[in-house]
Amino acid sequence: MPTIYDVAKAAGVSIATVSRVLNGYPFVAEKTREKVLRAMQELNYSPNLLAAALMKKNTYTVGLLIPDISNPFFAEITRGVEDAANKFGFNIIICNTDNDPEKETKYVNLLLQKSVDGLIFATSEIANQNILMLKERQFPLVLIAREVEGIEVDVVLADNFQGAYEGVKYLISLGHHRIAFLGESLNIKSTRERQAGYEKALQEAGIPVEAELIVTGLKSLEEAYHRMRLFYPKARPTAVFAANDVLAIGAIRALKELGLSIPGDVSVLGFDDTIFASIAEPPLSSVAQPMRQMGKMAMTRLISRIRNKEEKCRRLVLPTKLVIRASTKACS
Repeated sequence: MPTIYDVAKAAGVSIATVSRVLNGYPFVAEKTREKVLRAMQELNYSPNLLAAALMKKNTYTVGLLIPDISNPFFAEITRGVEDAANKFGFNIIICNTDNDPEKETKYVNLLLQKSVDGLIFATSEIANQNILMLKERQFPLVLIAREVEGIEVDVVLADNFQGAYEGVKYLISLGHHRIAFLGESLNIKSTRERQAGYEKALQEAGIPVEAELIVTGLKSLEEAYHRMRLFYPKARPTAVFAANDVLAIGAIRALKELGLSIPGDVSVLGFDDTIFASIAEPPLSSVAQPMRQMGKMAMTRLISRIRNKEEKCRRLVLPTKLVIRASTKACS
């Protein structure tokens, strides 16, 4: 049976380097990591990870708490997390919280009972007691896509304010002045940031922010669809900025059923640039987030946190990009 010494010899590296690869340390050159993994495969080497985990009190398992994996945005993030986890020898337990604080608490407790090494968390609330508890316990934790207020923890997210601001500026440049905003709960910080970006773009253009054009608290495509059917005949916007692509698709469906043309009568702009955007009819203009990259960075950051709990917290903000498709046009 091959040993770690055989792997080190075959890869031409030290035993310590093989150990770093096995233990998922991020600071190993990619070529070196590939040599070690190739040597392990050729020798059919299978380390006793369970025994090592018991000795080190590590399980090489992390929890990923997301609102809904059926949302393509979180599916892409999950893929990024999983890709990075596999690379470093970690496994993932995925929990869908449905943005329900009670479900979050249930899953956090369950994952702690399973002795996971850390958590990646897309929280449902700006003020989250689970995050506070984990922080007080110095439990390895990285927030993704969303953050909480008043608690210093590692976070990886896109620039929600700037992305929304630039998206609405684009709609204004097309001549739109009556621009509706569709968003999720204002308890989610990313919704607040995107609404703030929307309002800043309007104010800079001298366009009043009208409460009747703002609809928040939406949880699903179906809710966006039903609210838009009721909302449009009263508000009559010429453009809709949706805080995610799911809400945008719901809005498009409602507008079409009301006999309106997209973008002839109403332009629609989403946020995220998920697979929904490219397959929508018409294809949806959207503010793109680097979803898979965010997942990979969150997992890499979590591994660093697991290795060194005293490390300074970091807030990693990634830029967005406006992707223009056929759902937006100049206001006629």
